[in-house]
Amino acid sequence: MRIDVLSKEYPPEIYGGAGVHVAELVRALRVLRDVDARVRCFGAPRSEPGTTAYAEPESLAGANPAIRTLGVDLAMVDDCAGADVVHSHTWYANTAGHLAGLMHGVPHVVSAHSLEPMRPWKAEQLGGGYAVSSWAERTAYEGAAGIIAVSAAMRDDVLRSYPSVDPARVHVVHNGIDTAEWSPVEDPDRLRELGVDPDRPSVVFVGRITRQKGLPLFLRAAAALPPEVQLVLCAGAPDTPEIEAEVRGLVDDLATTRSGVVWIPEMLPRADVMTLLTGATVFACPSIYEPLGIVNLEAMACETAVVATATGGIPEVVVHGETGWLVPIEQASDGTGTPLDPDRYVADLAGALIEAVSDPDRARAFGAAGRRRAEESFSWGSIAARTLDLYRSLA
Repeated sequence: MRIDVLSKEYPPEIYGGAGVHVAELVRALRVLRDVDARVRCFGAPRSEPGTTAYAEPESLAGANPAIRTLGVDLAMVDDCAGADVVHSHTWYANTAGHLAGLMHGVPHVVSAHSLEPMRPWKAEQLGGGYAVSSWAERTAYEGAAGIIAVSAAMRDDVLRSYPSVDPARVHVVHNGIDTAEWSPVEDPDRLRELGVDPDRPSVVFVGRITRQKGLPLFLRAAAALPPEVQLVLCAGAPDTPEIEAEVRGLVDDLATTRSGVVWIPEMLPRADVMTLLTGATVFACPSIYEPLGIVNLEAMACETAVVATATGGIPEVVVHGETGWLVPIEQASDGTGTPLDPDRYVADLAGALIEAVSDPDRARAFGAAGRRRAEESFSWGSIAARTLDLYRSLA
């Protein structure tokens, strides 16, 4: 069976959880018998066999990013001829999958990593392009032969956002983690090189600077941490200059009142991320929108306890009182996920973080339990097998 996997992100050009998912899923599919998994992605040429990259058309230089995206999608369509199934990831590649399915008469499968109606703040980033990205996603979802939701919470979001979609076409297959690739890395010297004191407790955040990750809320909560606790931010790729400026102002304010505020804006190699996670007392995931949250699985695989918002698919990964702490949140129903009482959420988040750093033995026990949960419940082999079963049921 030939499956063409369509994605904006693919190694080495990965900046979010969807890209991690695609890379790991393709790797797991390619070891299965009688499977020909081909990748069509955005960006610079790749040397990997079975992988084709597509650059933005020069004729669209200067156009809105959403229009440039559709230009790449159109370039992919003809090359999908001969596939038994096309599988697109995120709105960036959804139009390519939708049109390829129509053009070649094959099933189009969509993976729901996030949903445009749940991210209205993207209008800040894309302007009118947000209406285009929303149209592209809706069209693909309503026409897809099958939709894979990465969590039960995401399945609910799909059906709420696109009520004309037949619920029987929406299947839950969780994201996963390769616990051979993601594992504890004890390297105090490298921590020092990254500006982190391995002898002090630390709270680590890893993620993009975007509204959905809740970084400004986290920085407000961090002000309540005991003075000996370090704050390590591995945060980059801001959506807009405005949110970057907001985050920078909050970081600067923290740095005037406490030591140990470390901001690493560049994307680090995996080994460095594992070193930071392993050296942390606790990992913080203050997201207000998170369909599943691969980053929590990455922290758990590194035996690090997690403090995370009880939203989206996060409670399907992080077990409160066993692998970490879940912070309750009441959210607006307008798609923004904005806390109805931001001050209360910030206070609850601060309380959970303080509890974690104040009891390092308990945090270590939670970290060990998180590693076991990642190994037992989120392997890519089982995820690939379930995905292949869906392909075969549709082809």
